[in-house]
Amino acid sequence: MIDVLLSRLAALFLVMFALAGCSIFGPDEKPIDPATVPADQLYSQGVDKLNAKDYEAAVKTFSSLEQTYPYSSYAIKAQMMQGYGEYLRNHYSDSIAVLDRFIQLHPVHRDIAYVYYLRALDYYEQIADIARDQKGTADAMSALQEVTTRFPDSPYARDARLKIDLARDHLAGKEMEIGRYYERQHLYTAAIGRFQRVVDDFQTTNHVPEALQRLTEIYLLLGLPEEARKTAAVLGHNYPGNEWYKSSYDQLVSVGEVKAAPDLQKAAAVQEQGFFSHLVPDIF
Repeated sequence: MIDVLLSRLAALFLVMFALAGCSIFGPDEKPIDPATVPADQLYSQGVDKLNAKDYEAAVKTFSSLEQTYPYSSYAIKAQMMQGYGEYLRNHYSDSIAVLDRFIQLHPVHRDIAYVYYLRALDYYEQIADIARDQKGTADAMSALQEVTTRFPDSPYARDARLKIDLARDHLAGKEMEIGRYYERQHLYTAAIGRFQRVVDDFQTTNHVPEALQRLTEIYLLLGLPEEARKTAAVLGHNYPGNEWYKSSYDQLVSVGEVKAAPDLQKAAAVQEQGFFSHLVPDIF
């Protein structure tokens, strides 16, 4: 989806900003002093290089335009395109720096929503896998949230919301990974903290059923059957028929906390009839 959206954005920019004119540099010519080239031709040169996917040269051209003609209307366009070029060549930190400066200098520009969105993509593209530190994920969520808050009706807000959900799922996955590690090391209090955070802070992610199952499991290991039953009740109430509910149910049966049902469907039916209803806290 992002490839299609960026392609459309690039096409929009080229239609809006590209000017007629050929490259000011021939293949065998020496570089020309930017001060001797009109701003519109420098801008066209930068666009040509973007089209040719020569992103480094495009960024240099837009930067030269901005420095040579700082008060030209093309300088504003060039700064935005410089940030776009840095994004395309995966220089996300450089792109963020350029776009932050644009936001400071031109906070009411007509394309400011796109600038915020592109800045959020810079953060989003840097999200690390769950085995690494997730500060970048939190930064991405913050930047994406800024897009949805400032520009809720913009064409970028919907995609930002989708990416927020993906980033939230990523953070929940990290919490689960750490919680599983603590559980394997028999550090049950620490594990409970991680799994409970998934339940409390990441309720819309697909990690919640497993988190509830593992909490049930740990409570049984700690000799806290009432807590285990309550947690299983939440799991059964919100995810009846889920495989993690089946696991929790089987664990409770194995220690005699509930009576065995012939199969999962019957167990789910028992739950729906109120087997756990008096234990379900109103947290969802």
